[in-house]
Amino acid sequence: MDVVTGTVPPAEPRPGPRASTRRVAFVDSGLGLLGYADALHSLRPDLGLVLSLDPDNMPYGPRTPDDVQRLILASARATLPYAPDAIVVACNTASVHGLDALRAELEPDVPVIGTVPAIRPAAAAGGPVAVWATAATTASDYLRGLIDAFAADVETYAVAALGLAEAIEGGDPRLVDECIAYAASQTPAGVRSLVLGCTHYGLVVDRIVAALGEGVVVHDSPVAVARQTLRRIGLEPDRDTADPGGGRGVEAVLLSGRPGPAPSSWRAYPAGERLLGSAAGRHTLSS
Repeated sequence: MDVVTGTVPPAEPRPGPRASTRRVAFVDSGLGLLGYADALHSLRPDLGLVLSLDPDNMPYGPRTPDDVQRLILASARATLPYAPDAIVVACNTASVHGLDALRAELEPDVPVIGTVPAIRPAAAAGGPVAVWATAATTASDYLRGLIDAFAADVETYAVAALGLAEAIEGGDPRLVDECIAYAASQTPAGVRSLVLGCTHYGLVVDRIVAALGEGVVVHDSPVAVARQTLRRIGLEPDRDTADPGGGRGVEAVLLSGRPGPAPSSWRAYPAGERLLGSAAGRHTLSS
């Protein structure tokens, strides 16, 4: 199976690191932001990262649109004392219900970048296409609108990956595998492309690949979002730093608006492990 997660290939050596004092904030209800922050850190290790999670109020999927908008605005506002150059909404539900309000409040001073399931590139590669998402997203007009806009001529199936985001959040590998097996059982045979419609799912893409087997291309969007973030703040990818083992990385973690340590549970996922291993991230880990 091929995985089009936007995994960053090794950089060609370039003389002279380009240091930056700039910073990007990521907001999400939970761990879905790890993969997106990791993708940006891979492209620009010299950027500082502020990760704003909302453990008091997660998950967002069952909440009303007004609740989601209120909560994501609060999470984004909590990052402003850190003077971010941009804010990434690393959550599909929050992007649907809160992106317009965030942009109305913060732009043009602070660009706001949302996340969208990678249906367009999956459909361009040819169908059939399956989209794994939460139950709420699967039943949403938002997802149907994306499919109608970008995959109208391609056979596309929306599959509710029941419990998968919650299992990833809990860090239970057995439960994660059970949820993946269920979603795989609901995915029609012959699907050529799988779109990950929840930011959490990319954290276990290796397990998803193992469950679906050969012949299915997995599409995710962390690197596309990272590149868009760099464009919005006028930077180019540059992974050649003076400290190739660290760079800057995670400088602050916010838990429902409160500064706190990064949970050691992040180490359950490669993206979290890399972020906690960054120069700044080594100082944010809880004991």
